[in-house]
Amino acid sequence: MAIGGGTGLAVLLRGLKGHVGSERLGELTAIVTVSDDGGSSGRLRRELSVLPPGDIRNCLVALADDEDLLARLFQYRFPNGKGLSGHSFGNLFLTALTGITGDFYQAVLTAESILSVRGRILPATLSHLRLRARGVSGRVYEGESAVGRSGEGLESLELDPAAPPAFPPALEALRDADLILLGPGSLYTSVLANLLIPEIRQAVAASPARVVLLLNLMTQPGETDGMGGAEHLEAVRRHVGDGLVDTVLVNARPLPPTQIERYMLQGSEPVTLIEEEATAAGLDRVAVDLLAEGEFLRHDPRKLAEAVLDLAPTADRHPPSSSRAARRHGSSPPEAP
Repeated sequence: MAIGGGTGLAVLLRGLKGHVGSERLGELTAIVTVSDDGGSSGRLRRELSVLPPGDIRNCLVALADDEDLLARLFQYRFPNGKGLSGHSFGNLFLTALTGITGDFYQAVLTAESILSVRGRILPATLSHLRLRARGVSGRVYEGESAVGRSGEGLESLELDPAAPPAFPPALEALRDADLILLGPGSLYTSVLANLLIPEIRQAVAASPARVVLLLNLMTQPGETDGMGGAEHLEAVRRHVGDGLVDTVLVNARPLPPTQIERYMLQGSEPVTLIEEEATAAGLDRVAVDLLAEGEFLRHDPRKLAEAVLDLAPTADRHPPSSSRAARRHGSSPPEAP
């Protein structure tokens, strides 16, 4: 079970799909945020009052059995044309299917069938919601795009409406999950945007499954500037309470200095978490090589998949039933910011 959104979740799913149906991974389900208000998704949301399809589309393509012609067609973005420029075919396809069927999830199911998707993709909610954040300066940021470009530390993040109903199949999937993965991806606009839905947060807290936070390699300019791993964990604790996360997965391979320098010029810096910081937060820290080869600092889908599957329960390795799990089950979510 993976929870998130954006390109980070798609990378994880792309790595895991080859294991679906194996002894290591029987089923794969992704719960995806629907708070996007930028780009093609934002335009469709504003103009046609549909749920934003972009993050769902990325996950569909990532889980496609063959990421060739049909998958590339879903990702095709119109370069010009009045009203079409900037839209992706997949977004328009999902929007059209929603109009025909009157049901966003039916549109997703149809796309899953067309792309021969390995796994299930579930929206976190079918309600229209909006993100709102308050920065340390006191300034309020309305909408996912504004939150992601805030450029300052965020004191609080909330949903409007505050308690949208979770999509029932998502809650059912969480109840059946053997392993729950958070991220990788944007901390506030992908991971926390899902966990702030009360029923989602409560289902994760009630699950006996190990909950793993997949730490990002680099900070996201405008959203997590200057935040190390400890600050990421503190933001999660502040918004969803103590004990929700059991384990944090981090990259152990040193990042090339020349690439770090290039990223730092763009306002991004490495996200690190040392053992002492994880221990202080009451978490297990698992560090393995997760870095992809190439000029960009990204997770390698294959390495990421292997690392999380190594954390899944087996006949001789069971979900955590320790004091951490007991504390998680007994913890109360924080009051709304």
